[in-house]
Amino acid sequence: MLDTNRTSRGSPARVDASHFCSVSSQPIPTRVVLLAGPSGSGKSSLAARSGLPVLRLDDFYKEANDPTLPRVTGSADIDWDSALSWDEDAAVAAIAELCRTGRTHVPLYDIATSSRTGHETLDIERTPLFVAEGIFAADIVERCRELGLLADALCLRGRPSTTFRRRLVRDLREGRKSVPFLLRRGWRLMRAERAIVARQAALGAYPCARQEALGRLADAAAGRCRAQRSRVAG
Repeated sequence: MLDTNRTSRGSPARVDASHFCSVSSQPIPTRVVLLAGPSGSGKSSLAARSGLPVLRLDDFYKEANDPTLPRVTGSADIDWDSALSWDEDAAVAAIAELCRTGRTHVPLYDIATSSRTGHETLDIERTPLFVAEGIFAADIVERCRELGLLADALCLRGRPSTTFRRRLVRDLREGRKSVPFLLRRGWRLMRAERAIVARQAALGAYPCARQEALGRLADAAAGRCRAQRSRVAG
């Protein structure tokens, strides 16, 4: 659970009221923190640790029979790390509906079979802040900002070798794809990880490690405003 009396550096401190949003008699609007980062960087565990409601953006993947799915260059493999393999419009619509009404219908996606297995209702009960996490979260930073929905946007980063190991262990445990596919993908992503982080930062997600990310989530949960474009893009 987040400690909202901590600063973004993680040290205990009373929050300076001058950094808070102005007091209003109107209900506090619901906003989203977009949590991006390479596959295996720890987004899901960090989102769970925050104690905030979580929208899983990976559930908006396209299904395996979708003719628009991209391919890895020089390979027959589907490129599940391309944003073209993901339904951006549906993800943004779900975020907007959560911010507006506190609930939305989301697909249930099985990564092992690359298919949607049903739908469920996500109800955050008008909580003023929630996390939307996934490898394509940075791709919708600007759209969420333009819609007035964005509280912050983060990109988790770490050592590529650590990310590779964490991702492979998870994917093997969950049987996400065949072992050869996972090894090919893992090696490709490890070599590209720094470029992935740089791209997500350029899209507006602030690159940081776990502890700083928790601090910024605590800031957002406490209601502290940020100059979104200048600070998020950091």
